[in-house]
Amino acid sequence: MIEAKTLEMNKTTTTALGGAVRATVDGARKSSMIGKETHSTNNSLRDVILGGQDGLVNMLGIALGVVAAGGSTHVLVVTGIAAAITESISMGAVAYTSFGSDRDFYLAEKAREQKEISTRPEEEREEIREIYAAKGFKGRLLEDVVSTITSNRETWVSTMMNEELHLQPVEQQSLVRSAVVVTVATLIGHFIPIIPFMVVARTPAIVLAIVLSAVTLFAVGVYSAKTLVGDWRKSGLQMVAIGLGAAAVGFFIGRLFHTVGG
Repeated sequence: MIEAKTLEMNKTTTTALGGAVRATVDGARKSSMIGKETHSTNNSLRDVILGGQDGLVNMLGIALGVVAAGGSTHVLVVTGIAAAITESISMGAVAYTSFGSDRDFYLAEKAREQKEISTRPEEEREEIREIYAAKGFKGRLLEDVVSTITSNRETWVSTMMNEELHLQPVEQQSLVRSAVVVTVATLIGHFIPIIPFMVVARTPAIVLAIVLSAVTLFAVGVYSAKTLVGDWRKSGLQMVAIGLGAAAVGFFIGRLFHTVGG
């Protein structure tokens, strides 16, 4: 009889308080996974914009600069292809090393948190308590949440990294994916303004290159606003203005050299 009552009490405790703690921890884990998925999507969009816009603007600037300087279409196409290949590889390498620094920073901060948990566990436990108290937990439930998290070292460290430092791990696979996406996006961006010079005459090619570039930049801006946040018209026009403005610099530099050389 006593054993039955004890079992019933344990079951009640697990159902009421333990269940709340479990739901809290599971909810945090699910939120963390959702955040990672969104972060991954945003990273892909960032990589596409970084590579695509850079390649397109760079190539359009080169094209307009060569035309303004009086260069031949053949020179433009050869120069454009060479620039597309070399800069695409370079951008991919830069993306890998740049995003790799994020991974190194995360690992360094994780090592620091692990050391602090080992050397100053009470202070770190108090930080967990403060984090969840700020979320509205209190009393017995707060203490059980703290106890549950700090009972597992890996969970404890991960919680500190996510809740205190707001840092997410960067996997090797993510670094490679970002480098590949940036490389491909840069290559595609380069070829958008140069293809018209391969298929039509010089003057129509200039107009077509500018139009294609403007439409592409506008579409990227719209997609960015729709995927993330912001007004799609403003985002699209802003992307066009920045891209064509940067390309116009190449045109004026080419015109300057043509004038001085003439």
